[in-house]
Amino acid sequence: MNIYGYSHLLMMAVVLSCASMLDASRVLAATSNVKITAIVEHPALDAVRRGVKDELAEQGFTDGDNLKWEFQSAQGDTGIAGQIARKFVGDEPDVIVAIATPSAQSVIAAARGGIPVVFSAVTDPVDARLVKNLDRPGGNVTGVTDMLPVDKHLALIKSVIPDVSTIGVPFNPGEANAAVLVERVRETAPGLGLKIITAAAPTSGDVLMATRSLVGKVDAIYVTTDNTVISAFESVAKVGIDAKIPVFAGDTDTVARGAIAAVGFDYYDVGRQTGILVARILRGERPGAIPVRGVETTQLHVNPSAAAKMGVSLTEALVSKAAKVIE
Repeated sequence: MNIYGYSHLLMMAVVLSCASMLDASRVLAATSNVKITAIVEHPALDAVRRGVKDELAEQGFTDGDNLKWEFQSAQGDTGIAGQIARKFVGDEPDVIVAIATPSAQSVIAAARGGIPVVFSAVTDPVDARLVKNLDRPGGNVTGVTDMLPVDKHLALIKSVIPDVSTIGVPFNPGEANAAVLVERVRETAPGLGLKIITAAAPTSGDVLMATRSLVGKVDAIYVTTDNTVISAFESVAKVGIDAKIPVFAGDTDTVARGAIAAVGFDYYDVGRQTGILVARILRGERPGAIPVRGVETTQLHVNPSAAAKMGVSLTEALVSKAAKVIE
C-alpha cells in the first residue's frame, strides 16, 4: 500500500472515531438529569413526587432509560434543605424540582438564576419571594401553587358543628406557607362568626404539646397544609380523640390518618401538573416564560369513624357528597 492509500485509511479511522464520540455525546445529551427534593416526607408530598415521576414517564422521560432521577428529603430541617440545594446545584442537573416552600426557597437561593427550578405544593410563591409575578415568573423559576380554599374549609367545619365559635390552629410560624395560611384563616374567620386561636409548633416534636395547649379553649381544631404539623398529624388526631375535639384538615390524605373531614387537592394530580412543567423545560422552554399553575379542583374526604371517636356525627348528606369515605 502506498503512502496515499495509508493516509486515506488513517483519515477514515479518525472520521469514524470522531463519529463514535459524537454518537456517545448524543446518548449522554439524550439522558435528562432531574433532581427532586422535599422539606419532609408525608403522604401528600410523597404523592407529589410520584405524580412528577409518572407524568415524566408519560411524557417520554423514563427513569433508568433516558432519565436520571435523584430524590432527597430534608427531614423537616431547613438547614439540611440548604445542604441538599447546594449539592444539587453543584451537580448541574437539567432541572431541580423543589416540593414545599422551605425546599423551594433553599433551591432558588442556591441556583441563583441559573439551573431551572420547578417548585410544587407552594402556597404563596409571591409572598415566599420565589417569583414576582405568577403569570410572568421570569428568570429560572416556575411551578405549581396549592393555595387552599380556606373559606370552604371553615364552612365545612360550621356545617358539621353548627354552634362552633372558636377554632384552634397548630402551626409552624417559621414555615412561610403555614404563616400565610394562618393569616388567611384569621382574615376569613370573622365573616363566619369564628374566633381563631393558634398554637406554635416549630418542629414536628412540638406538635403534640402545641395541640394539647388548645384543649379547653377551642371547639374544633383545623390543620392547614403546614408540613411540620402534617408530618406529625397522628399527634393531633390523638388529642382530638382524647379530648373529644373534632379535627379537620386542608389535606385530604390526613383523613385516612384520623381527621374527620377535609376539602383539599389530590396531591398526586398536583405532581402530574408539576411534571408537565418539567417536561416542557426539558424540551427547551424557558422556566420564566411559563406561568405558575394553580390547582382548582377540590375533593371532599370524610372519616365517620374518626368523627364518632371525637364526639360528633357526619350527616348522610355530607357523606354522600364525599369523593372518598374512610371507614
